[in-house]
Amino acid sequence: MNELVTGDAVVLGLQPARLPSRALAIAIDLAVVLTVFVLISIGLAVATVSLDEAASAAIAVATFLLVLVGGPIAVETLSQGRSLGKLACGLRVVRDDGGPIRFRHALVRGSMGVVEILGTFGVVACTASLVSARGRRIGDVFAGTLVVRERVPTGRAVAVPPPPPWLVGRFAPLDLSAVPDDLWLAIRQYLTRMHQLDAAVGRSIAERLSGDLAARTGVPVPQGVPAAAYLAAVVNERQARDVRRVASAARLNHPPQTPVPVASPVGTPSGPVRPGGLPLPGGPTGGPRTASPWDVRPAGDDVPHTAPAPPVTAPPRAGTTPAEGTGGAGGPEGPGTTGFAPPA
Repeated sequence: MNELVTGDAVVLGLQPARLPSRALAIAIDLAVVLTVFVLISIGLAVATVSLDEAASAAIAVATFLLVLVGGPIAVETLSQGRSLGKLACGLRVVRDDGGPIRFRHALVRGSMGVVEILGTFGVVACTASLVSARGRRIGDVFAGTLVVRERVPTGRAVAVPPPPPWLVGRFAPLDLSAVPDDLWLAIRQYLTRMHQLDAAVGRSIAERLSGDLAARTGVPVPQGVPAAAYLAAVVNERQARDVRRVASAARLNHPPQTPVPVASPVGTPSGPVRPGGLPLPGGPTGGPRTASPWDVRPAGDDVPHTAPAPPVTAPPRAGTTPAEGTGGAGGPEGPGTTGFAPPA
């Protein structure tokens, strides 16, 4: 079994780790943990040389439990199933349903690991992993966990040859729900390798596969259509349906948003612009635009016409006579007119 299937019949893209990779990861973890344990034991032995034998034994037991048992449990809990050896080998501990592990899973795995790995030098763990279909040891069975591969090698993808143009879309009414996955896999493998087969052998395989496919769909192969072309056309129809289904699901999950109108930059005319920054007459207007206080000043025809303010002249000084023709007192334009209007 190369993939995990949950209780809801959902196929997970996870592949269980096998014994060689797990053994290498455990060897790396044991090397690191034992090195740390030896260094800490030497340091404690030097520091507690004056203690009696019972105290030294208690410290040794506590060091064993904290380093060799508590250390792996803490690392797997904090890293969600990744230890140093598993990280180097591309492995990870997950639950049976594919979710990340928690403290209780790591506690059961670590406690059982002391017995089946350290206590028996890995014999029980290797035997259980070989017997299990998913490569699980006893600690994984009790904890409900599984070691999976995170780095899966990807092979070179081989494209299925396209069908003849006159067959594209011809099998759209077919009901493909009854076709099993193993038959699809066999058809795909044949189509990608039919050029490597002998002509007679390839023709017989194509006829057998097309007969099985027609029996599953309930529609016979059309007369005059080669078996290989029929298989390619049906596979192409299935791929087209998958693409449409994925696209519709993406639209349902992410509905298109209503575009928000973006206002044009303030003061930027849409038509041709003369060097002064004003639009040339006769250029395109680009539709109505919201007025802004930072708009470019309109042309001369758009300036509102206002009456000029009357000129204001200073009152005449004392002892001086206004000049003629200026509206002063005694002038021809009226007596005593100075042009000054007192405030109301």
